[in-house]
Amino acid sequence: MEKTSFTQDRPDASGVGTAQSRRKSSVNAIALAKVHEQPVDVVENGSLLSDADRRLVEMGYVQVYKREFSWLSCFSFAMSISGLFASVATTYIYPLEAGGPSSAVWSWLISGFGCMCIALSVSELVSAYPTSGGLYFTCKYLAPEAWVPEISWLCGWLNLLGQVAGTASTEYGCAQLLLAAVSMGSDFSYIPTDDQTVGVMAAITLLHGFINTLNTSILEKITRGYVIFHIGILVSCCITLLVMTKDKLPSSYVWTNVPVSSGWSPAGFSFLFGFLSASWTMTDYDATAHIAEEIINPEWKAPWAISTALGFTYVGGWLFTIVLAYCSGDVATTLASPIDQPVAQIFFNNIGKNGGIFFTVAAFIILNFTGITAIQSGARTVWAFSRDELLPFSRVWYKINKTTQTPLYAVWIFVLICVLINLIGLGSYTAISAIFSLTAIALDWSYCIPIICKLCFGKFERGPWHLGKASFLINVWAVVWTFFVTIIYVLPTIRPVTKNNMNYVSVIMVAVTLFAVIYWYVSGRYYYTGPRIKAQLATDGSDSTGGQFTKVGEGDEKLSTTES
Repeated sequence: MEKTSFTQDRPDASGVGTAQSRRKSSVNAIALAKVHEQPVDVVENGSLLSDADRRLVEMGYVQVYKREFSWLSCFSFAMSISGLFASVATTYIYPLEAGGPSSAVWSWLISGFGCMCIALSVSELVSAYPTSGGLYFTCKYLAPEAWVPEISWLCGWLNLLGQVAGTASTEYGCAQLLLAAVSMGSDFSYIPTDDQTVGVMAAITLLHGFINTLNTSILEKITRGYVIFHIGILVSCCITLLVMTKDKLPSSYVWTNVPVSSGWSPAGFSFLFGFLSASWTMTDYDATAHIAEEIINPEWKAPWAISTALGFTYVGGWLFTIVLAYCSGDVATTLASPIDQPVAQIFFNNIGKNGGIFFTVAAFIILNFTGITAIQSGARTVWAFSRDELLPFSRVWYKINKTTQTPLYAVWIFVLICVLINLIGLGSYTAISAIFSLTAIALDWSYCIPIICKLCFGKFERGPWHLGKASFLINVWAVVWTFFVTIIYVLPTIRPVTKNNMNYVSVIMVAVTLFAVIYWYVSGRYYYTGPRIKAQLATDGSDSTGGQFTKVGEGDEKLSTTES
């Protein structure tokens, strides 16, 4: 494959020209005119490219990463993002507090179905447009040209916010599980403090960041065997609990009783807060899309991995939740656990100290895999957004290390932000729970924006993996469900509301949204034009839109991908 650098004399096909005509300010026009002179890699000998690399060039990008991920490692990666066993272990407290075991069981069934509709909708879009930009990139093809910059800007910032929140909450959950095992080993004479949890979280996050400095082939090998270990632990834990628990809760209580303890009336309203467990576990659907440029045949493998892994998570998570519900014991006593981890307390009560430690540590190991893959996905997101110059200091985050062929700067800025956002745990555990809610809200809306564009503007051209005639109904329900649960997640879970039990997710959402809007009007609109064209297949001298290319002269700037 040979590449030659060129610049375009005219706006690219990403909607820049239309955006320029809409903006009246002469300052904007001058700024955008400079953006139009972006260098373009013209890829020669396109016939020698693989189908995936050729498709990537057709979408405007040149291949940078090595494609190492196979069918098994793709499925394992998608499974590790959900972290089923460990994610349920860390979030079971929310439905248990909201409406007892029945809330946990029914919320998983109902919420999981809505999440599956989002996952299937995401899979269909990823098949059509497999790039590291994920759903953000699809806005280029799904939205009207004139609106691409604004829509992709909003979608991109929501997605990045959701990934940071999701990774941060994962790392915090890792720390909680590890310290819960230590506390259990001391027969609860040691009770971890918030300060200790935050400190352990920071150390674990840095470790995961270091692992993500390794090259793609090593990351693929780390990911590959995870799914076997995960499923083995899940099945063995369910069997052990069912066998060892002597006093199981009656079915009438598990399936129908909703205790009134949250202060909401009627009781069924508090029941709705149980949706968070499934929504947090089954989110970040497009994480596999963010490594699409590291996958062999991503138009098939990425959507297949997303849909099958989330399908397994839906069914497996519901069954595991049912087992936990029957084995919860006295709910008030379980919730009063000094380690704030009801599932770890359930292990201890029913299996004993050694068994409890074993499965708590197993959950910790599984959640570590979730954290590692979440940082890999998040770093690739930062890199992909920087490729389109959506983020401040994009030229730094876009650099690829020559030795590892991975974006080290993107990895470490993502790690740093995750640690910083978790520092709010020093002030309030309730604020930390808001980070869990924020994950589901921000990520799901970053998926729904392109889904809404697909439904409204009719520009979608499906890929090889698609939903057929069911696509419209599944897409509609995905959007309706997201709108519904967003309302639930911003409400306080306990009444009356005090500063200690306030749901701060709305505050964080408003703060980040204001930042994105202000940043857009102050700076972004002067240079950001949506997903860029960075590469194009060689033709007879004209680009696909009819513009002429001129060779980049000495002194022309180009967004470098290589770390000097």
